[in-house]
Amino acid sequence: MADTPYQVTGRQVRTEEPPSVSRVLGDGLKRSIAHVQDYSLLCLESVTNILTGPRYLQDLLAQMDAIGVGSLSIVLLAGFFIGAVMVMHTGSQFSRFGQTALTGDIVAVALVRELGPTISGLLVAGRCASGIASELGSMLVTEQVDAMRAMGTDPSRKLVTPRVVATLLMLPLLTAMADFIGLVGGSVVSVFTLRLDAYQFWSRAIAALDFADIMQGMSKAVFFGFILSTVGCYQGLNVRGGTQGVGRATTQAVVVSSVLILASDVFLTRLALYLSGKFF
Repeated sequence: MADTPYQVTGRQVRTEEPPSVSRVLGDGLKRSIAHVQDYSLLCLESVTNILTGPRYLQDLLAQMDAIGVGSLSIVLLAGFFIGAVMVMHTGSQFSRFGQTALTGDIVAVALVRELGPTISGLLVAGRCASGIASELGSMLVTEQVDAMRAMGTDPSRKLVTPRVVATLLMLPLLTAMADFIGLVGGSVVSVFTLRLDAYQFWSRAIAALDFADIMQGMSKAVFFGFILSTVGCYQGLNVRGGTQGVGRATTQAVVVSSVLILASDVFLTRLALYLSGKFF
């Protein structure tokens, strides 16, 4: 036999066809549907875990401290300056018509209904949703989550539920404090720039608020807290690619939760305006 290797003739080389636009769009749609399905299951588990034991009270208190107390300073600062800026803008317009006394009414309604819960939700999303995603992502990369499963601990009950419940409890309180501090900032600016009496500002601000306004703001805070906490947990528990994946999950948690908060705000406002004249 010849020493030369066998030569196979007539072999047809296959060339990969470039993916079509419809295939790329179809794959992207399938991945999006899978993400929505997994996120919905995580939200359902986080709620159902509240109704059954075991409950990790120590983890809940630690998350309430990290989310509530840790976010207090930035929420109060933002609320003060937002109230001050609102008085500057609205007061300059009302002064043209000699109705600067209405400044307290507008600032109170805008803060309690819209700006208070929205700004608080976005600030807490930037601070806590990213922190939740990075913390859970690091635990997943270092195989701590797998160790929990090996010891018989449910990661959803141990890691997700305390963070969701803590955010649901603390964000309405942060929103209420942001509303109050925003009115304080507005009253300070109105006294020094518009020459309004502080008593007049506060009396008109309190008189302008109804129970429906307070309910609308607090209900938004609850929904926003649920969104940012579940999105942060979902991104953290679905990290892929090691430490680089943790960074991507942190960024995606902030972006996705902020967009969902702004998008849901439209539907919640429309629903609240519809229900305000019927139930409260």
